[in-house]
Amino acid sequence: MGICYIVGAGAFGAGMFYPTEEDLVIACDGGYDACVKRGIRMDLVVGDFDSLAYVPEHPGVVRLTPEKDDTDAGWALREGLKLGYREFVIYGGTGGRISHTIANIQLLTDLAAKGAKGILVGEQSWYRVICNEEICFGAEEKGFLSVFCLGEKAEGVFEEGLKYSLNNAVLRKEYPVGVSNEFIGKESRISVKNGTLLLVWEAKEQ
Repeated sequence: MGICYIVGAGAFGAGMFYPTEEDLVIACDGGYDACVKRGIRMDLVVGDFDSLAYVPEHPGVVRLTPEKDDTDAGWALREGLKLGYREFVIYGGTGGRISHTIANIQLLTDLAAKGAKGILVGEQSWYRVICNEEICFGAEEKGFLSVFCLGEKAEGVFEEGLKYSLNNAVLRKEYPVGVSNEFIGKESRISVKNGTLLLVWEAKEQ
């Protein structure tokens, strides 16, 4: 399977993606405009269309009612899972109302719990959630990397190859010990044996 791209109406930043034939692109409400402006083809366009203010003429329109449990992005994510996708990238899911950003981070947590992978791309930032696993980075990475515990605690946390190291640490939701670590031009990795971590990357000001 390819990648399921979900595009919302929030900050897009300088990011851009080029979907292949195997990829699925779902525009959520105002994310339709973002795709049109960038010439990105869309397979589905979903939402109650409150932010777009009109229903677009597209063969893949799915109109949702405003009174629903799922957010538009949540519906899109579950549709991608239903179609067999296991890797998700969300654009335009930050920069607007903070409640929507938090909701999208929760969606990343749901993906990690299901054994799928997701990344939320912001403006000069990205967010990932890992559960009982590790993630590795190349030596070319730059910027700040913060790690937060999601849940009561995360056990067996390792941070290697970064400015500050953690060795088999226990992180708790009450204390942000993993904030503002930094890439230093080495191969690096973050891992957790038992628990869930939120990773936040932020660009370093020049």
